[in-house]
Amino acid sequence: MITLPAQPFETTLDPGRTALVVIDMQRDFVEAGGFGASLGNDVTRLHGAIAPIAALLAAWRARGWLVLHTRECHQPDLSDCPPSKRERGDPALRIGDAGPMGRLLIAGEAGADIIPALAPVAGEWLIDKPGKGMFWNTCLQDGQREGLHARLQDAGISHLVFTGVTTEVCVQTSMREANDRGYHCVIVEDATDSYFPEFKRATLEMLTAQGAIVGWSVHSTALLAALPPCAAC
Repeated sequence: MITLPAQPFETTLDPGRTALVVIDMQRDFVEAGGFGASLGNDVTRLHGAIAPIAALLAAWRARGWLVLHTRECHQPDLSDCPPSKRERGDPALRIGDAGPMGRLLIAGEAGADIIPALAPVAGEWLIDKPGKGMFWNTCLQDGQREGLHARLQDAGISHLVFTGVTTEVCVQTSMREANDRGYHCVIVEDATDSYFPEFKRATLEMLTAQGAIVGWSVHSTALLAALPPCAAC
């Protein structure tokens, strides 16, 4: 077992049973001209998470451990995007509208892709989700729906390390879903970010409060230092 100097107290990870989860590091959220920008957000606030995630990806890949990426996106006909979601607020462009990177948050469009710096490689799981959480109505690469929990169980995964954006929305929702399904959850503090720094701080506090009620938090440098050596490193 790997011992982590985490918050609110020390915890452990099982090396062979721990997956790295990268939530929604998509062009539509991270780059100018995407959905995040259409909501009036400063997308550069998310850029600080890129380098820590890249370092964690390199470490997981070198050890041959499971990595899964999620993308929030919808079918072109918007059949999986309820009006209550699409019509909310007053964005410059709504989900499905044409933007500089194609239709916003639509599967197959350039904006829905993971940013090149963190692009999945062969063997990593890519999960499309129409909602905030990664377990609800999600579609793996082979088209199988509602199968993520079963697939993780089949792979022997018991521990999940969360990264990505945004901390208080899709990352938090996915981590809470995982906690309810019995996974041991850790969020990497500097490998997640929000358009609103105060929301990130509050979310980390909520997740780790009351004796790690949802899970633990750790800095990427502490996590990387705790990993066992590997032949490819």
